[in-house]
Amino acid sequence: MKYKRIQPKKIYEQVADSLIDMIKSGQLQPGDKLDSVEKLAANFEVGRSAIREALSGLRSMGLVEMRQGEGTYVKTFDPKRFTLPVSTAFLMKRNDVQELYQVRKILEVGTAGLAAENYQAADLLEMEKALVVMEHAKGNEALAEQADTDFHVAIAKATHINLLNHLMGSVAELMSETIRESRQILLYTEDRADILLEEHQQIFEAIKSRRADQAREAMYSHLEKVEKLVFKHLDV
Repeated sequence: MKYKRIQPKKIYEQVADSLIDMIKSGQLQPGDKLDSVEKLAANFEVGRSAIREALSGLRSMGLVEMRQGEGTYVKTFDPKRFTLPVSTAFLMKRNDVQELYQVRKILEVGTAGLAAENYQAADLLEMEKALVVMEHAKGNEALAEQADTDFHVAIAKATHINLLNHLMGSVAELMSETIRESRQILLYTEDRADILLEEHQQIFEAIKSRRADQAREAMYSHLEKVEKLVFKHLDV
């Protein structure tokens, strides 16, 4: 059995959690001005960089706004935002995610077409296995996230092009991280589990039917939709 390594929370995440608790408890109200970075750093007994990271994360979550020359203020917030993991706000930086989606489109759109042309029977079984797990993983998002990644990796393997597999392998960890964080945002804010599954099934059916053009179109459409929805909720 393989166990996932537990990652300790970073200092700025602990600061963000504390500020969120103050907002949830009513100690900080919408419209309240937060203390300066220097004062917050002194009160939390942490460095100013940790405070800046924490405030950046809260801004990404839509909980505070930074007014030029005035300071940082608590915003009127949507309670649903509190269900979004703090780590997601820190991991999902617009420029990084945008670049990764561009890379994914370059690699995966072409990969889907090549998979349709080159796959063998065993490759389809791997894709189907991932889809079955995704379909029955409701309530176990960690399992669904892994199946999502496995599906995309299986498509790359189905090309039977070693160099392409090496290229995909070089971004696999980043791709997996983005899939995980993207799914968290989309499922917490859009409840898109069924739609995500349907999009993956469309990609699979196009590959299975050896319709390379349709496979490329389905993959591009999937990545484009996910990217737009992520940025819709990524207020950076």
